[in-house]
Amino acid sequence: MLEQVKDIFLFSEETPLIFTRFYFWAFFFVVLTFYSILYKHKTTRNAYLFLVSLFFYYKTGGLFFFILIFSTVTDFFIGQAIYKSKEPLHKKLWLALSITLNLGVLGFFKYDYFFTETINTVFNSDLPVVTHAAKWSNQLLGTGFDIDKILPPVGISFFTFQTISYSIDVYREKVKPVTNMLDFGFYVSFFPQLVAGPIVRAADFIPQLYQDFKLSRKEFGYALFLILNGLMKKMFVGDYLAVNLIDRVFANPASYSGFENLIALYGYSLQVYCDFSGYTDIAIGLALLMGFRLPQNFNSPYKARNVGEFWKRWHMSLSSWLKDYLYIPMGGNRGGSHFTYISLSVILIFVVLLSGNLWLIPIFLAVIGGIWFLTRVFPSFQLTVSTNINLMMTMLLGGLWHGSSWMFVTWGGLNGLGLLVYKFWKRISPYENKTGWLVHFWKIFITFNFITFTRIWFRGESMQGTYDLMNQVTGNFGWAQLGEMITSYKAPLLMLAFGLVVHWLPTSVKEWYKNWFIETPVYLKVLICVAVVFIIYQSLSAGLQPFIYFQF
Repeated sequence: MLEQVKDIFLFSEETPLIFTRFYFWAFFFVVLTFYSILYKHKTTRNAYLFLVSLFFYYKTGGLFFFILIFSTVTDFFIGQAIYKSKEPLHKKLWLALSITLNLGVLGFFKYDYFFTETINTVFNSDLPVVTHAAKWSNQLLGTGFDIDKILPPVGISFFTFQTISYSIDVYREKVKPVTNMLDFGFYVSFFPQLVAGPIVRAADFIPQLYQDFKLSRKEFGYALFLILNGLMKKMFVGDYLAVNLIDRVFANPASYSGFENLIALYGYSLQVYCDFSGYTDIAIGLALLMGFRLPQNFNSPYKARNVGEFWKRWHMSLSSWLKDYLYIPMGGNRGGSHFTYISLSVILIFVVLLSGNLWLIPIFLAVIGGIWFLTRVFPSFQLTVSTNINLMMTMLLGGLWHGSSWMFVTWGGLNGLGLLVYKFWKRISPYENKTGWLVHFWKIFITFNFITFTRIWFRGESMQGTYDLMNQVTGNFGWAQLGEMITSYKAPLLMLAFGLVVHWLPTSVKEWYKNWFIETPVYLKVLICVAVVFIIYQSLSAGLQPFIYFQF
């Protein structure tokens, strides 16, 4: 009995509190039960949800929840200081402190292993290369994390971006600072979206803290639809493809034919979408059941007709965050700024550290000097260079946000290059304004294949693995055994086809079956829920798969 109580209340790395476990739904039932008593009293409601969110994060990430508390407390007081400061310089200094603290914590826990390894490479030193986050967790909690692997606290990038946006929005006077620390803690830690988004803006969410609970019959049906839809995406489609195809191929691409590598790559494009959008569907649905509206995070991204449109449809909360808090402050499409050069310096420092070659520094300085000289000699050249640098740096920093490796830098750089190529191509393309179905299909086909191609570096285990994958696809496709392989992979291929067909269904069809579900009577909703749970249970073929974006 005592062991069972410990399992409920103590952290276990084997059983985190995630949406795909029965334990989470028992937890959510208990949360809703007490919420139904407290929801009319806004201050008590917010404090209650803050406390259960802390418990959720502790069950998911262990004692790393102290980092969440640190971010909450520091940014609460810094927000107050920014608002109360009369001098513009003082406001800027407080904002700089908030950004420095948040990025410092993020950098330490996400890049500590990387920096130690790089120092050893560059200076030929022998500092112990360990992940301090994992080491501390093992010492304090008795966990068994591998200290030789990067272990950032779960969801640290997401709640760090939220606290940074809060400080910036207070500085820009888009929102007044929260006067109650428990209310602010609730904003930072709201458990449905805490560990994998969507990233919530202070200006959008904080006003909801003081609004009365509202949930119409249609909104209830929509919330339930999102939860079921998210579970089906994640567990029925995404996890099935991961277990039966993707993980085994990416673990050793050289052992599989080019055909197997190719279908695994396409499978991963679908899996990462189903996994991440499935999570945010569930998060948005859970929040809506409690009367809170979270922003849409995905909009059928593989229907995009170009790379720019893709990034307006994929992880929309991050894309808009990078646009508003990084791309526009750098100057956006209006030119460069001091922030442009600061961001460029950060990128170049990371590139030097990743390569371990200090001789790159004079080369970078020479390139920057040459660009500066050309912009002074040819003023019309300055705007073009500045705006394109801003765009590329935004994507490179987005890549580094995902992880400190050449893999993510390459992935971000390729997407930035894709944006730049399209930016120039659309000026001369004879098809840009065509609306025929064949042109529409071709644009989607090219975009989907380009995005899938970049996933090689996003998913690959190593640079060598990416080379092996591409070598197999181009040199050892396995044409002679194609029929046999199609038969062997019949089930994963059918699941891949099913997922893509559903994704590419016309919006009108998706709206139809969504609205049909919303309008069904309660008893039919219950039957559909039971059917969905049964289908998911029948499709499980291995242990529950973690959400991909938990590692970011």
